[in-house]
Amino acid sequence: MSLIFLAFRNLFRNVRRTIAIILTVGLGAGALFSFEGFIKGIQDDYKESTIHSHYGNGQINTVGYRDTNHDEPWKYWIRNYDQLEEHLYDLEGVDYVFPRITIAGMLKAKSNSVIGQGQGILPEYEAEFFHSLNMEEGSIDQRISNGILLGKGLAESLDVQVGDQIKFYTKTIKGKNNSGKFRVTGIFSTGMVDYDNRAFRMPLKKAQELLKTNRIESVSIGLADHTYWENVAESVEDDFYDLEAVSFAVLDKIWYQNSMDWLNAQFRVVQIIILSIVLLGIFNTISSSVLERKQEIGNLRANGESAIDVIRLIVVEGFFLGFLGALVGLSLTYSVAKGFLHEGILMPPGPGQSKQFFLKFEFNWQMLVNALSLSVLSASFASLFAGMKVCRMSIAKALRSY
Repeated sequence: MSLIFLAFRNLFRNVRRTIAIILTVGLGAGALFSFEGFIKGIQDDYKESTIHSHYGNGQINTVGYRDTNHDEPWKYWIRNYDQLEEHLYDLEGVDYVFPRITIAGMLKAKSNSVIGQGQGILPEYEAEFFHSLNMEEGSIDQRISNGILLGKGLAESLDVQVGDQIKFYTKTIKGKNNSGKFRVTGIFSTGMVDYDNRAFRMPLKKAQELLKTNRIESVSIGLADHTYWENVAESVEDDFYDLEAVSFAVLDKIWYQNSMDWLNAQFRVVQIIILSIVLLGIFNTISSSVLERKQEIGNLRANGESAIDVIRLIVVEGFFLGFLGALVGLSLTYSVAKGFLHEGILMPPGPGQSKQFFLKFEFNWQMLVNALSLSVLSASFASLFAGMKVCRMSIAKALRSY
């Protein structure tokens, strides 16, 4: 206890030097903490954007349906949707259930004709959850039974705008020709040109009428939080042997998961560079501070203190400096990020997006522990290294140092 008390008192012997060290450590800890919060903010925003733009938190199909090409896919669509829907809404965390079917055909407007593939959805219901879909014109919230949303490229090929009429031609599940008239209520963009050139969305009931079926191809799930997904997927597969539940990260592997892996690889490189600079800065400041105290350390040795006792004292001082500096840096960083930057930083459009967005710093306890630990360890190690160097000097040489 006396060693700890003496080490703490030594911090106030040269207040200017102590403040300089604390600020250096605090700057380093704050830089590490803010960078991790920035990375977490990007990852969380990209994850939420992906979930709320296309697949939801996950999707349910019949077993093996996604991995197999079928000549008559509607034979493998979900038959007992009403029972599945009731089961899903009884599960904790499930806020939304979105039934969907795929429909393909020819869209015609004026003298232009384009082959497209789209989905039958519940547009007014999906508008509540899929708010990250980039709407170029109009709205996803269709209030008319024959409304249709078009991908940006598809709309340009048809030379139509919101409010224009188009005709859609397709075949029923029995191979008979069928058609319907629609009014364009919105134009969307996903950032994937090939998809936008052929994609459209129409009301589920209208799509079922055109195909002459009452089955559902897939069911997308909207959860209160993605942490519920594992329990939801397990429950569905346990109670419905012919169905499988797949997370959005697997469904959107190329666009989401591969992008996240690529971003993580970049972030790790930048993080290593920042970490190296920060630790070297702390190490250099602490070491210089200890080496400036050669005469003081010589006096301690001359008064009978062993080299080990002196090193222990210096290391404990380094621990206090690292701890106090980290607390100052982390507190200031968190206050600035959540106080002055609570609305986030305006960022350019990310992958698959066409609009700017505000990025918020996201922190957790693991980040705080990491930054605090690295600061304390680097300060303690720097003190140990410098203390050992000074203690190897003869007492006479240390006393002559200025």
